[in-house]
Amino acid sequence: MAGRERFEYDLQELQKRLLEIGNFAEEALHKAIEALETQNIELALEIMDDDSKADLLYEEINDMAILLIAKQQPVAIDLRRIIVAIKIATDIERIADFAVNVAKSTIRIGSEPLIKPIEHIKKMHQISTEMLRMSLEAFNDEDITKAKKVADMDDQVDDLYGETIKELLQINLQKPEFLPQITQLSFVCRYLERAADHVTNISEHIFYLVKGRQYDLNN
Repeated sequence: MAGRERFEYDLQELQKRLLEIGNFAEEALHKAIEALETQNIELALEIMDDDSKADLLYEEINDMAILLIAKQQPVAIDLRRIIVAIKIATDIERIADFAVNVAKSTIRIGSEPLIKPIEHIKKMHQISTEMLRMSLEAFNDEDITKAKKVADMDDQVDDLYGETIKELLQINLQKPEFLPQITQLSFVCRYLERAADHVTNISEHIFYLVKGRQYDLNN
């Protein structure tokens, strides 16, 4: 295999690993919200046990990227592709960590009946995971239009976060005995809001890949 063909092959393998860790993080978040809604402690524990898989994938992506740089000494956009892959893997690994944090909150709530339906939390999760899927597509296609659309969706998550926190604070005024659960549900909202922020980071990395400069898409 010629040098350029080998490089392209290795780059595709790197992108496959990114898709793999992205799918893992998405599934972990899905399980975490399911565990919270059904108060399934066993599922929450399973999510915590599986977190090492995300760590291993993250390390593998970093090792592959470092080897590519060392062996191929890429320049310009090829080097940016590898750097961006490392940055995206870092953001996705953090998203997987947030799934673990949601699972921990589920365990802390335990079997105590939920004080309210978690529809807003489920909507935040739905938007965040849709953003993640779209951002990985945008990376593979080097599509900054889609990347910008993903970043714009973050506002929806922020709005839901604000609304839900207000609702929880109002419940706390009426039922202060539920403060521990209210605290944990507030944490869950924060984890999902931060997950969406990390996906926005991915969109910014895609802009850097295509344009060669940094863009702030949070404003």
